[in-house]
Amino acid sequence: MRIQLLFLFISLLILNSESLNCNGNSPQGHPSDLRVFHIDSPCSPYKQPNTVSWESTLTKDNARLQYLSSLAVGKKPWVPIASGRSIVQSPTYIVRANIGTPAQPMLVALDTSNDAPNPTCTVSKSCGFNMTYGGSTITASLTQDTLTLANDAIPGYTFGCINKATGTSLPAQGLMGLGRGPLSLISQTQNLYKSTFSYCLPNSKSSSFSGTLRLGPKFQPVRIKTTPLLKNPRRSSLYYVNMVGIRVGNKIVDIPPSALAFNPATGAGTIFDSGTVYTRLVEPAYVAVRNEFRRRVKNANATSLGGFDTCYSGSVVFPSVTFMFAGMNVTLPPDNLLIHSSSGSTSCLAMAAAL
Repeated sequence: MRIQLLFLFISLLILNSESLNCNGNSPQGHPSDLRVFHIDSPCSPYKQPNTVSWESTLTKDNARLQYLSSLAVGKKPWVPIASGRSIVQSPTYIVRANIGTPAQPMLVALDTSNDAPNPTCTVSKSCGFNMTYGGSTITASLTQDTLTLANDAIPGYTFGCINKATGTSLPAQGLMGLGRGPLSLISQTQNLYKSTFSYCLPNSKSSSFSGTLRLGPKFQPVRIKTTPLLKNPRRSSLYYVNMVGIRVGNKIVDIPPSALAFNPATGAGTIFDSGTVYTRLVEPAYVAVRNEFRRRVKNANATSLGGFDTCYSGSVVFPSVTFMFAGMNVTLPPDNLLIHSSSGSTSCLAMAAAL
């Protein structure tokens, strides 16, 4: 049976952003805040010399979707230390952390769908293991040391330490896992941060701003709307939510209930994921949303461009799209809804069907 897993695009949600400072560990004002940089920021060691094409981004998104789908249907309720290999190849957002004694500054991938952090480092006492992944051979260790985040030092932190990697499947510095599993940052710092975090992500179109990862219940927004987080016992790390519908303009789109339903027995449902660049909907839901979106764009014909099948040129008035969750609705701002060509003459609906 094909698993229906929806991925919600959140990589352009902006509450506020701060001017770029590559050397600053934390934004001003809050001691448990970390700066978040987009992969294409000047502060990023992963920044590509040339502009990444839409096709390339969609290809990486497809690989991540397949990876997370495999997690959703896994029978083991934990994430292995070697998890996250495919997503660390092409992180979307990175944060700065100080790891070890003495502390070593690192820029690591931020990931809400993985658990164990995997920095590159050297250790003297540890539990070692070897593994292969794609075209890489990895020598790694399970170890403990001090993790420093902003102004907070966390002694005895357990993490997977990549001692050596040969090949092309891993970046230089590693992964910060914000999932819900036992080895994630959130679980290991429960006494300090009370299983609470929020983040403001910088706009990928601007390389001059950074976002914020705020850890702990202090200084969190007060006037917010919420929707319950659901748990999939097959993969408790993932952040599932109950999506009940999608509205295009003023019309609630006719989507088969089974296309949106959460099913812990199969792993089907909707997750929030920090690394999926574009919104992915299972095919029945995507086709229904796309067709209603096209119907509401007047006097213009949809074309395809760079892997997107609903694109328009020139001056076009686009309908709004609202995701409807249990207890709250989210109307997407234009930067979350549309992607624009480099020339600015063509705009595409920034969604695609899940594989």
